[in-house]
Amino acid sequence: MSHTFGRRRVLTRGLALACASLLAATASACGKGGDGGDSSYPSDTLQIMAPAAAGGGWDLTARTLQQGLTDSGLVKSAVEVYNVEGAAGTLGLAQLVTKNEGDPHQLMVTGLVMIGGVVTNKSPVNLTQVTPIATLTAEQEVVVVPADSPYENLQQLMDAAKATPDAINWGGGSAGGTDQILVGLLAKAAGADPRAMKYLPYSGGGESKAALLSGDLTAAVSSVSEYADLVAAGKVRALAVSGATGVDAGDGKTAPTIKEAGYDVELMNWRGIVAPPGIDDDEREAVIALIDKLHASTQWQATLADQGWSDFYKSGDDATAYFASETERITGVLNDIGLAG
Repeated sequence: MSHTFGRRRVLTRGLALACASLLAATASACGKGGDGGDSSYPSDTLQIMAPAAAGGGWDLTARTLQQGLTDSGLVKSAVEVYNVEGAAGTLGLAQLVTKNEGDPHQLMVTGLVMIGGVVTNKSPVNLTQVTPIATLTAEQEVVVVPADSPYENLQQLMDAAKATPDAINWGGGSAGGTDQILVGLLAKAAGADPRAMKYLPYSGGGESKAALLSGDLTAAVSSVSEYADLVAAGKVRALAVSGATGVDAGDGKTAPTIKEAGYDVELMNWRGIVAPPGIDDDEREAVIALIDKLHASTQWQATLADQGWSDFYKSGDDATAYFASETERITGVLNDIGLAG
C-alpha cells in the first residue's frame, strides 16, 4: 500500500514538473507576441534622435512619438528625445550609423528632407545603411509671406521671382530638403531659372520663422504645421499649399493649392523612423511591432488629427521598399532642378 502510494507521489510530482515546464514555455512564447515583436522591448531607455534643431518638423515628430509611446502605456521605461542638428540631418544620420550601430534602443526620425540632404551635401552615409522601421506621416508644404507683404497671392510672388530673382529671399529648411525642392519646382513651373533663386537654408523651423518675422526673408516654405501658429495669429499669410487639395493652413480657411494658383507642382513632405544598422532580425521585429502598436493606438490617431498630418503608414519591408524608391525619385528631381551639385 505504501509502495503504491510512493509510486503515485512520484508520478504526480513528475506531472506537476512537466506542466510547469509547459506553462513556462508557453509564457515565453507569448512574450514574443503574435506579431513577431518582443513584449520586453524596450528593456532600457529608448532614445529618439531628432536630426535637426528644436522647433522643426523632425523635432515635433520625435517629441510626439515620445508622448505617444508614454501616454499609451506601450513603453514603461523612459523615452528621451535629443537633437543633432546640421546638414539636412546627415550629421545625425552619420552618428546613428557610426556610433549607434547594433543598438535597438537608438531610433532616429527621418524623411524626404534627409534624402535631399544626402545628395546635396555629398554625405558619406545614406539611408541604405540604416534599418528602416516605418514611414509615419505625410504633410503638405505651405508658402508663406509676412502679413504686411505686398504679395497677396502666389502668382504675384512668382512673377516677381521670375523678373527679379535677386530681390526675393526664400527661406526654409536645410539645403536640398523638401522646402528647397519645392522652391526649385515652383521656379521651374513659373518659367524661371531654379538656380537663380536666392534660398537661405536654416537648421530648424524656429530659425526660419524668426528670419521671416524680422524681414530677412521675403517668403518662407515649410510644412503646414510649422507655420500654423503664425498664420493663426495673423503674423504671416499663407499663399498656397502643395498637396492635391487645399487645407486649413492655420486661419480656419482653406488655402489654395499651388496647382490652383496655376503651377503644375505637387509635393508632400513625409517623415518616418529608422533604427541603426547591425540590429538582428528579432530586434528589428520588436521595434517594428512597437511602432505598429503605436500607430494603431487612439493616442496616435488623435495626434494625426490635432497636427493635421496625413496618415502615411508603411512598416517593415514596405517601408524599406518605399525608402529605396524615394531615394531614386528625389535624386532625379534634384538633378532636374540643378540642386544635386
